[in-house]
Amino acid sequence: MDAFLTLILSFAIPTAIIAAVFIGILRFVLPREVRTIFKRELKSYFTSPIAYVLFVVFLGISNAISFFFTGVLEGGEADLFLPYFQYLPWYLILIAPAVGMRLWSEEQRLGTMELMLTMPLAPWHAILGKYLAAAVVLFVMLVLSFPIVWTINFLGEPDNGVILAGFVATYFVALCFLAVTSVISAITRSQLVALLVSVAICLVLWLGGLPHISEMLMNLKGAWLVAWPVLALVNAVGVMPHFTELATGKLAARDITFFVTFVAFCLFATSVAIRLKRA
Repeated sequence: MDAFLTLILSFAIPTAIIAAVFIGILRFVLPREVRTIFKRELKSYFTSPIAYVLFVVFLGISNAISFFFTGVLEGGEADLFLPYFQYLPWYLILIAPAVGMRLWSEEQRLGTMELMLTMPLAPWHAILGKYLAAAVVLFVMLVLSFPIVWTINFLGEPDNGVILAGFVATYFVALCFLAVTSVISAITRSQLVALLVSVAICLVLWLGGLPHISEMLMNLKGAWLVAWPVLALVNAVGVMPHFTELATGKLAARDITFFVTFVAFCLFATSVAIRLKRA
């Protein structure tokens, strides 16, 4: 009962507050056109098998690996970062592009993108509405991870503030990967191409924060200096350092600013790609 009460107080109530704030912004702040696109897109996710399949895959893989392969039950410590959160971005490298691959590719394949763009709405209305719908799918996916939180509270007395920070950091990473997929989906009409290219880019973004990249930058010599701009860019946009800081409970404005700026830039790039298609 104590673990269940902790789950309600530490996670269910904050989740409900976040959902209420989002609904309030959607209803009273964002334009009607954004709400229309959002509702249409969200309905399309849950009236097709795609969302449910991804839920099962994500929850099955993340919970199974944590419970049976990372020793979360035998670790002797009420902590989720090492056995759980450090692996979640690896799953999201595939899951987030799978959620977002249809954002614009499907519209192009069906020939409805031109129709949408001739409607009395600005491109950013459609971009934001579609992105928010996919972001809600990822949010629900993480919320459904509550069994592992209940388990760790049942086994011990973890720092639930740090666990909540881990979910927030994971969601920021998911939003970044989804934003990348939005850009790629706007470029190609093939969902498979959008998925594969997005997975490759997300993998680079995740590995870009490895300390080895920084070491390589410091040790480049001779002809290898030609690769310096590429490695420097990869190192600069790597999400791993920012995720690690947030997931371990170190709330810093620098890391949050990075994620928000990254998502905003990708959505802007999506608008540029759509405008080029429109032209």
